[in-house]
Amino acid sequence: MADTLFYLVVAAMAAVVVSLVIGIAGYGKGGEFNKRNGNKMMRFRLLFQFIAVLLIIAYVYLRSQGGS
Repeated sequence: MADTLFYLVVAAMAAVVVSLVIGIAGYGKGGEFNKRNGNKMMRFRLLFQFIAVLLIIAYVYLRSQGGS
């Protein structure tokens, strides 16, 4: 279980990085893409960060309980 959870944590952190890079690139470029999607990308980043933090907490908790 912990190995699967570890891979989910890595995937969630990758989603945070991807959404952050897309949001920053759109903000830097400006224009129509940023007007349409800038706020949406930052909301997605916050959602992905929340999920990643929950998964990290679950992973640390399960590892401390001896769950493999």
